[in-house]
Amino acid sequence: MATNLLEVSNLKKRYDNGFEAVKGVSFSVKKGEVFGILGPNGAGKTTTLEMIEGLRTITAGRAIIDGLDVATDPYAVKERIGIQLQSSAFFPNLKLVELLKLFNDLYAEASDPIVLLREVELEEKAGSLIKELSGGQAQRFSIATTLVNNPLVVFLDEPTTGLDPQARRNLWDLIRQIKSKGTTIILTTHYMEEAQVLCDRVAIMDEGKIIALNTPDNLITQLLRRGFKPHTKVQAATLEDVFIDLTGKELRD
Repeated sequence: MATNLLEVSNLKKRYDNGFEAVKGVSFSVKKGEVFGILGPNGAGKTTTLEMIEGLRTITAGRAIIDGLDVATDPYAVKERIGIQLQSSAFFPNLKLVELLKLFNDLYAEASDPIVLLREVELEEKAGSLIKELSGGQAQRFSIATTLVNNPLVVFLDEPTTGLDPQARRNLWDLIRQIKSKGTTIILTTHYMEEAQVLCDRVAIMDEGKIIALNTPDNLITQLLRRGFKPHTKVQAATLEDVFIDLTGKELRD
């Protein structure tokens, strides 16, 4: 039976002006799981992630990763995690392989930059600058930077926002590949199909609280049992499926 890698207990974030962005969030994430945090803009998703990652101070509650308290042992926690932010800035005049070497220098345990680039299908871009990459390539490189320390858990904050269908589905394959190696993944997304395809379980947040937590299939079953009727006819394929079928799945980097 899988053990929990992350334990979040009654996590809260309150600012000096009195605004409470996160209002007592609790959940756990199992080793090797893909766990999604969903919710509308302003629900507290990113703030919750940033507190767990040690990037934002915790007002109350606890976050424990691999037995370590994020608030009291942040440096040991950072050795065990990889973080991909909504927007990342890299030194513009360094090549991709040089950037990965720079990230390697931040950790005691380092990875081979070429191997990492190969894993995210960017080996041929090793000598390129970040500004020379397409949107999909830049996102894949951003994820490569999260893997340099061989993390136990990777945090992905809306990783496919702004990508075309081919690039989005390619990133789904990459996330599955990372999971297949035993890495735990915690992600936020506004794409419900993405969450349904990738996540073992999802927590739905609204107004700083978790209002539902279960597997995607169980959440859908619960909705149907409450008497939900779809507003439109549910078809076996989507317009995105049509687009991929007609234009091909291969990347247009």
